[in-house]
Amino acid sequence: MIVQQRTIFITGATRGIGKAIALKMAAEGANIVIAAKSVEEDPRLGGTIYSAAAEVEAAGGKALAVQVDIREEAQIAAAVAKAVETFGGIDVLINNASAISLTNTEQTSAKRFDLMHDINVRGTFLMTQHCIPYLKKGNQAHILTLSPPINLAPQWLGPHIAYTISKYNMSMLALGWAAELEQYNIASNALWPATTIATAAVKNLLGGDALINVSRTPDIIADAVHYILSQPSSFTGHTLIDEEVLQSAGVTDFDKYAVNPGGKLHKDLFLD
Repeated sequence: MIVQQRTIFITGATRGIGKAIALKMAAEGANIVIAAKSVEEDPRLGGTIYSAAAEVEAAGGKALAVQVDIREEAQIAAAVAKAVETFGGIDVLINNASAISLTNTEQTSAKRFDLMHDINVRGTFLMTQHCIPYLKKGNQAHILTLSPPINLAPQWLGPHIAYTISKYNMSMLALGWAAELEQYNIASNALWPATTIATAAVKNLLGGDALINVSRTPDIIADAVHYILSQPSSFTGHTLIDEEVLQSAGVTDFDKYAVNPGGKLHKDLFLD
């Protein structure tokens, strides 16, 4: 069992991609730290840290629900301390929490710019910083950041530069940690979906039901994460695409991941 008894700390794990990863790992008996802000359910988004933790337990894992806003360093430190107190350490960190606004320069307020950079960049940095001392002692330690290959083509830089640079910063962090932490046998990679993924964010912020219907389910990301976490620490320093990861694992049937099997799929951002 690849992740049995490993402790996996996942930010933004109450719903969508984060929760799908949590449930996949829970089915193999992992310890899952559900770290997110939601303690009361938002009808548009669904889920809280407590409902996600209950699903993890039902799937066969052990769960710890911790409320944490990764913009607040004190909350990060407290969440990491609670995880270590509960499970004895941290083996894997999944930097999944992220903020998005596909607005151009004039339409991006300072508040929205700061939100994206405080969560996507600063939050990811601080979350990792606080986990590193425990990852150094971890079992097949891995940092996995949900961010794209760095694509400097104008069509990705032009329309929503504030969001784009925040996500590219996450990928640069992932690559930087691969180099910095290799000496400690800590792997660091970035992972991004080949297609849009059917989540509340995609539905509410990006394209409604029309985009959901040409997307894949979060299960494809969860399966790709499972394969990545099965690799040795020497598998590091990559910006990975879920489909390519699963092809390496021998997967040939991708239709099972489609919301509408056999239908058209919408390519995700940052991919030509």
